Amino acid sequence: MSKRRFIKTVSERFPVPNRKGGGLITIKVWEDEDGAVVKYSLAYINHRLCSKDNGRVIGYDNAHNYHHKHYFGEIFSVDDFTNYEDLLNRFEEEVKEFIK
Repeated sequence: MSKRRFIKTVSERFPVPNRKGGGLITIKVWEDEDGAVVKYSLAYINHRLCSKDNGRVIGYDNAHNYHHKHYFGEIFSVDDFTNYEDLLNRFEEEVKEFIK
């Protein structure tokens, strides 16, 4: 039996200018050989706003085999997960609360 291969298809870092609140947005995505998203990590990191969770103010990922949200050091299950694209849109909207 061969091991499934995941391919990192997105690895982006977007520095947020200090005049807009500072910090860093990171987006990482892995897909299987069929192009389906199997792993992801979305994060807005700003150590000036959050000292916990490596500075992650808000983020989503599916590590530990479940979809969850990081928010100022706390972790919440994402029970209404439908697909990666919808979650990415949610993340982008939520990050706007912190970037002015």
